[in-house]
Amino acid sequence: MTLDRLRPLAERVLDPFVDAADRIGLTPDDVSVVAFGFATLSGIAYTLAGRDVAGVGTTPTLYLLGALFVFCNGWMDLLDGALARRQGSSSKAGDLLDHVLDRYADIVIVAGLTAGTGAYLVGFLAVTGVLMTSYLGTQAQAVGLDRVYGGVVGRADRLAIIGVVTAVAAVYTAPIGGLTLGVWLLAFLATVGHLTALQRFYYSTVALA
Repeated sequence: MTLDRLRPLAERVLDPFVDAADRIGLTPDDVSVVAFGFATLSGIAYTLAGRDVAGVGTTPTLYLLGALFVFCNGWMDLLDGALARRQGSSSKAGDLLDHVLDRYADIVIVAGLTAGTGAYLVGFLAVTGVLMTSYLGTQAQAVGLDRVYGGVVGRADRLAIIGVVTAVAAVYTAPIGGLTLGVWLLAFLATVGHLTALQRFYYSTVALA
């Protein structure tokens, strides 16, 4: 896990965006909703990229658009927390909304990849791995530990990997080992998702012992 460690640096880079959001009257909740909107658009783009909707073949270039929306989702996810600190408006209700929308964002992004590739079993394993990773992070906090961000791949890393791989998939459409890049990405998310969840579970049990 690399990018979560760079969060303090990223938040310093965010300052101009925080200033702009504060100036136009956006609240952290507004930003969280916009972030979810970008995730939804990425899921739609990924679905259409791998589907022959109009009988004219697939449209892999839409993977590039989906990648852009994924990066926007990740950026806005950083922005809402930074804006809350700037405005002094952090609250449990806002934190709850942010977490709920983040989980739905994860679902729609992975579901879009799954629908586009048609690899439903791998997609099921991917989305459960992603959700279990996040669940173990917050459940540790619920039992009295600090929130756990550790493990092989955190959310920031995951979004970056999804964005980069799908951007490549927009131009490299040849199968690798008989599978498309989209299916390989889902298999990767399934593997590292469950592995990260188990790592967080192990860390929490050791900390509680």
